[in-house]
Amino acid sequence: MLKTNTWLSITFFIPLLKIIKSKKMLPILKKEITLFFSSLTGYISVLVFLFLTAWFMWISPGELNIINSGYANIDTLFIIAPWIFLFLVPATTMRSFAEEKKMGTIEILFTKPISELSLITAKFFAAVILVLLSILPCLLYFITVYQLGNPVGNIDVGGAWGSFIGLFFLASCYAAIGVFASSLSDNQIFAFILAAALCFFMYIGIAEMASMKLFSFMNTFLLSISINEHYQSISRGVVDSRDILYFVSVIAIFILLTRLKLQSRKW
Repeated sequence: MLKTNTWLSITFFIPLLKIIKSKKMLPILKKEITLFFSSLTGYISVLVFLFLTAWFMWISPGELNIINSGYANIDTLFIIAPWIFLFLVPATTMRSFAEEKKMGTIEILFTKPISELSLITAKFFAAVILVLLSILPCLLYFITVYQLGNPVGNIDVGGAWGSFIGLFFLASCYAAIGVFASSLSDNQIFAFILAAALCFFMYIGIAEMASMKLFSFMNTFLLSISINEHYQSISRGVVDSRDILYFVSVIAIFILLTRLKLQSRKW
């Protein structure tokens, strides 16, 4: 699995680095980010994420409430955030290609001197930037709990940083899946439902399959391709290269699948 991931990552990121260096994707990237924040889409996405995480962490009664739990940790954020992103990221990526197809502007884009991979990468990175803007304010939760600890700083710093890194990569995988789903249809609702279903399957569905007796013979393999398994692994505070390569490989697979779908118009 590690050798396959390494090969896939190298073969994907060599052309990707060339694209970034050539700066061909920058106009599309700027356009996508502008579209996010010229309407309410970007602001609502960030605010909804922050509101829901804050609600479960500080306001809603129960075990997930940090004050009620009595422990200096922000595990609630990393339990709730993947589920919020599971719906929020597909909601922001559903228009990536679906809207272009519906409006007919996709054909105009194909006439521009920009490759399919550059176009896909620009839309993917726009979604990733939005994810990053959602996660960064959550550092305030970490600082708050750090100060509330008894004594001050009584928090698993390594585990928290590992979880932040894992959450970023998890949401980036969702973004790649969302862009792929959007390329399959000109219907944004269909793209959203498909992306959410695929994200759910990759996050928790595969892990659930691994726990079934029916699939016991391939338990190890199923766990190795489950997003949740690698997310939990990196959240322990040890940033293992195998986990990073896994996330990069998932992103690469779905971006390459999107490229294949766009190229299918020539067949």
